[in-house]
Parts: sequence; structure tokens; C-alpha cells
Amino acid sequence: MMNTPSSSGKARVGIIGAGVAGLAAAYDLTRQGYPVVIYEGLPVVGGLAAGFKAPHWDWPLERYYHHLFQSDDEILNLAQEVGAEFFFRRPITAMWHKGRGYAFDSPLRVLLFPHLSLPQKIRMGLVIAYLRYLSRNWRRFERVPADAWLSRWMGRTAYETLWQPLLIGKFGDHYRDVNLAWFWARIYKRSPALGYFVGGFQAFADRLADRVRAQGGEIRLATLVESIRLRPEGSGLTVRTPSGEETFAAVIATVSPALMAKVAPDLPDAYLSRLRRLRSMGAVVMTLALDRPLTKGLYWINLPKKEGFPFLALVEHTNYIEPERYGGDHLVYLGDYLDPDHPYFQMSQAELLETFLPALPRFNPEFQRSWVKGVWLHRTTYAQPVPPVNYSTYIPALETPVPGLYFASMSQVYPWDRGTNYAVEIGRRAGRLVSAYLKKATQDREPVALSAVPAL
Repeated sequence: MMNTPSSSGKARVGIIGAGVAGLAAAYDLTRQGYPVVIYEGLPVVGGLAAGFKAPHWDWPLERYYHHLFQSDDEILNLAQEVGAEFFFRRPITAMWHKGRGYAFDSPLRVLLFPHLSLPQKIRMGLVIAYLRYLSRNWRRFERVPADAWLSRWMGRTAYETLWQPLLIGKFGDHYRDVNLAWFWARIYKRSPALGYFVGGFQAFADRLADRVRAQGGEIRLATLVESIRLRPEGSGLTVRTPSGEETFAAVIATVSPALMAKVAPDLPDAYLSRLRRLRSMGAVVMTLALDRPLTKGLYWINLPKKEGFPFLALVEHTNYIEPERYGGDHLVYLGDYLDPDHPYFQMSQAELLETFLPALPRFNPEFQRSWVKGVWLHRTTYAQPVPPVNYSTYIPALETPVPGLYFASMSQVYPWDRGTNYAVEIGRRAGRLVSAYLKKATQDREPVALSAVPAL
């Protein structure tokens, strides 16, 4: 293998993952003139925000349901930079309780909820107002479990009726471990108006990828990374794929903690132990195309598992985005967060369909199997980090102990919840760290301007 200077004279950067974080980092680095190579195992860019498309659809649909909040400044600003169009609407989100869905997206609708007394609603409202408007110190919230704190201050009835089912649905048996800072962040940041990209999130990812390529970056799809190793010479990193090896001055890995521990064996034991300590839930999402609407205008329904539903959420996407974008199909997500060893990860699409379909008449008694025109199943074992008490004390740093190696994952956006907005933020933050590292190395006259051709 032969090393040659890059044509720009600048050090080359490798990025593992062409999700939103990796693309955001590449966008900033290529704007500064750094030659960047992105490796992506999937055949498309976008990561968890990537879409799929039936032949008769105009827009692709996300594999895993996505939308934006009005407070998502990082991704909205980047979208404007690259010319990706978006819009906001206010669809109906609901809580399922005792056999029906109750809209729960405004103070008035909360007051109209019939299963809590007025004093219980006022007490709950005061707690939510305190978290959203009166407290900014999230670090003290991470010292206590959300379950215990909310039950105490909201009152047991209000909490167990509305909020505990959400925690259980999101985190399963781990819900008692989740700290209050995570709950605070959701209350603090979320908005009733939800945003979406013209052409879906895939259109945003494609636009960002096009800008990266136009600025000199290279994106290698369907390319799995086998290892990231420190060069024996002590300067630079070698990325190995089935096609060979390439050497970079710096590498950003935007993968799961488990995969990072696997592909970067040169990390010291202390850092590896932090990676292995991080827990997360996987996601199983089945998407159905129906020939008619399922619900009466509801977009998102949170479902309590204690009522026997085989999934956590029902999201009728076409009660938010008009079905004309999808050839007249009415698209419904049936999704769940589960431990990676849950049986759903091993069941076939046909088996899961038979598990899920019997629940649909609960939302519409007229539902018939004949309504189903298409079925798609998507699964990932890394979707939702689990943030226990004092989580900030053992999150691994973006800058790893291996010189030039950086790690940027959903597990590090805490206290914020995982999502594309924070993928942009952490990707751009990692890009700034790499830029500062390479500039310092140049000033120190370190031999970091590395390049290589694939090994034959």
C-alpha cells in the first residue's frame, strides 16, 4: 500500500456512516477543503432516516417514522443551507385509554380528558409547566429516576394513567432506571406543530449528500467497515473494508456503541468499558399500505401495553401527509421499542403481520384484512439509548484516546432524545473537533496529510 498526498494538500478524513450525523460532519469538513470518504453499509444515505418507495409513490417514506419540531434549530438551519424545503403542520396526537384515543396536543384537550379529576389535571399541569418553563438545570434532574419523581409530584393516578405507560412502552423493563433529565428534555423541546421535508427525509439526506459530493467528498454505499486501526507508525488510522485498506489522518465513527467497540480494537479498556456499559433499545416497525383510512384523523396514538397491544405506537402517516403523495395509499406504521433479544427480531414478516393485524379492529371495527395493499418490515437493534441515573458521568467523549479517532452516536446527544436534529448537532460538533485536531497537527508539523489507494 502506497501513501500519497491528497490533491488538495489537506489531510484526508474518513467517516463511518452516511446517516445524518456523518453527512453533517462531511458537509462541514468538505466545505473547508478536506478530502472526505464516507463508508455506508446500506445502499442509500440517511441512516435511520432513510426511506423506501413503492413504484407508484411520488415521495419515499421513512423506514422508521420521523418528523421535526419547531425547536429543531440545528437541522432546520442546515436544511436552509443546502436548500432542502420543509413545512409544518399540526396533526392530532393522542393517548389511548380504556378503549379509545384521546387527543392530547393542547392544554384544552388535556382539560377535556374525562378520566382525571380537575385537581389531578391541575397538579399534573403545574408539574409539566415547571419542567418546561421554570427549570433549566437538567443536571440535577439526572440524579433521580423519572418514574419515582413523576409519581410523587404529579400524583400516582395522573402519572400511572398517562405518563408511566409511555415510559414502559419506550423502555420496557428498564423504565424505572430512566432519569428525569431525559423526560425533562422531551417536555422542554417538543412542539405541537410538526415538520416534514418536501420529498420526505430521504430528500433532505440526498440533498446533503449531493452537497458533500459537489464539495469533493466521496460516499461509498453498500460498503461495510471491518476495522479502524492505529497505524504502526503512530500517525493516522487505517480503515479496512472487504475491498482493502485506506489510511486517513482522522476518522469519525457514527455507529452504535457496540459496533464501535467491535471495529476499533485499539481503544483502551477504560473507553471500551464505557461503550459496553451503554444500553439501548432496538426498533421494530411494520408499515402497512391500506386502501382507505384506518382512524378518524389521528396521526400518532401512544398505546399502553397493559391494554394488550402488540406494539407501542400506531402512526397513520397519511393523516399528516396527504395520501396523494403515495399514489392514494393510506400508510400506517405499527412500531415498538424492544430489547435486541426480543422475539420480534427473529420473527418473519408474515409472522409479525399475523401478530399485529388482530389489533387493528380496536381502532376501526370495520377493518378487514382485504384493506391491506402492501406490507414492509424494518428492524434495527440500535434505536433508543437508555439513560439511567447519572448518565452524563459515563458517556464516552467524542474525542477517543486514540489520536485522530472520534465517536459520535445517539448515545451521546444526552440529555436530548435521539433524533435527526441532534444527529446534525453531534455530527457538526465532531467535524469541528476533527478540524481543530488537523489544524493543530499541521501547526505542530505532524505528518498527518495521509492518503492511500485501496490495497490490491
